[in-house]
Amino acid sequence: MPDSNPEIGKTIVAAGIKTNIHDVGTGKPVLLIHGSGPGVSAYANWRLVIPKLSEHYRVLAPDMVGFGFTDRPEGIEYSMNGWVDHALGVLDALKLDKVHLVGNSFGGALALALTTRHPDRVSRLALMGATGVPFELTPALDAVWGYEPSVENMRKMMDLFAYDRSIVTDELAQVRYAASIRPGIQEAFSAMFPAPRQRWVDAMCSSEEAIRGITQDTMIIHGRDDLVIPLQTSLTLLDWIPRSQLHVFGQCGHWSQIEHSARFTELLKGFFAEAD
Repeated sequence: MPDSNPEIGKTIVAAGIKTNIHDVGTGKPVLLIHGSGPGVSAYANWRLVIPKLSEHYRVLAPDMVGFGFTDRPEGIEYSMNGWVDHALGVLDALKLDKVHLVGNSFGGALALALTTRHPDRVSRLALMGATGVPFELTPALDAVWGYEPSVENMRKMMDLFAYDRSIVTDELAQVRYAASIRPGIQEAFSAMFPAPRQRWVDAMCSSEEAIRGITQDTMIIHGRDDLVIPLQTSLTLLDWIPRSQLHVFGQCGHWSQIEHSARFTELLKGFFAEAD
């Protein structure tokens, strides 16, 4: 793979796993955790956010194990416990005691788990289209997790993510399809969320008691028109997390960091600046 591939950052060893991470900017550290779409990487998820946010913060965006250009150790079982350990390994490898934490979709569930289990490592928390609380599996999420590689299927899947279909181009679908068929990627992805898939929604949940115990200031962000993760999940989080606020983008699907990237990034910058 050529070094010019923007999805490849630098390599660190986190929890014993060779991990691809984008480490950009200086200042207080912000850890961005991506979602779980097929062929996803930290760069694909956060490519529009990293440049602007890194003007003010040290932005860290790793490929979580099983995704992107991070190693996939033979025999690994993908679970929330393993992903939490990997995220902690990233912080330890970079010698970071505490970070602002941003989680997108699946990454939101991971961010919730990390915050509830290791609250001393998290300053402020931001959740975007987050899983991690109970909800009924949507047909769109079932389709995303059940993805079978083809350009046509990738195009259909990306249409589920975006409210504005004009941003889902044939070229983008081709690029993401190519990412989804890199050696080992589809094998790892299909191993994570086999049918029936409601059990994986449930497995990602932190307990209501643990979430109600979160003391960090929390920014919750959701697209009103999200077909993949229902808005109700963020309303639940707003109810359960004492020091929380909710921002809902209209005319926005599951890609608020892409469809409304400028305002999304400004929300994060303002929210984190209050603490800094």
